[in-house]
Amino acid sequence: MNLTFWSDFNCPNSYIGLKRITDAARELDLDYELNMKPFELYPTLFDSPTSSMTTEYVLKYGITPQKAQELISEIEDIAVHDGLKINYKDLQISSSRNAHRLVKYVKNNHPEVSNDIIFKIYEANFMENEVIADIDVLTKISVCLGLDEDEIRNMLSGDFYDFEVQLDEEEAISMGVEAIPLYIVSIKQEQLTIPGAYEKEYFKIALEDMINGEIESKTFL
Repeated sequence: MNLTFWSDFNCPNSYIGLKRITDAARELDLDYELNMKPFELYPTLFDSPTSSMTTEYVLKYGITPQKAQELISEIEDIAVHDGLKINYKDLQISSSRNAHRLVKYVKNNHPEVSNDIIFKIYEANFMENEVIADIDVLTKISVCLGLDEDEIRNMLSGDFYDFEVQLDEEEAISMGVEAIPLYIVSIKQEQLTIPGAYEKEYFKIALEDMINGEIESKTFL
């Protein structure tokens, strides 16, 4: 199974959705290859982390701090249900550009760990609340996967793959993508676009329909 998807490392729904669809694939004994395309939620953000998530929600949605905390807690509870013990309230939102550049570099140069590094960056951001714009943080993640420290640090210190990230984001604009996550699943000759982080069982139904060649007549989408 080939899974191309637009998402961002600062988006909890993208993390939850990716966990759900890959869990569904594993339960169906499907090998999968991930092709992550960037959709930065904070494209103008500098490398230093922003204020608290509560403040972000208050400013973004025009709600009270109490309501913001309730919404954040709801997302954390949803994640726990899917086996992800995220700490969303203490997330340090920073630029995800370096993380996206790293994913592209690894995909092209170290494909054997290209799936793993995506999950490791999500984990660092949402579980460990590290600043994923930090080159030291991204280098540490890469080294844990067996990659060479100097190689990764040198790549991140330059502007390698910045243009490729920009091209993917322009592609999303041309496709009319306005929200993430967005998945394009390919199995054999079948292809399906899935907008949003559906429940795992719904993803599983769609994948089963694709495998059986019944996607047009039976799938819920």
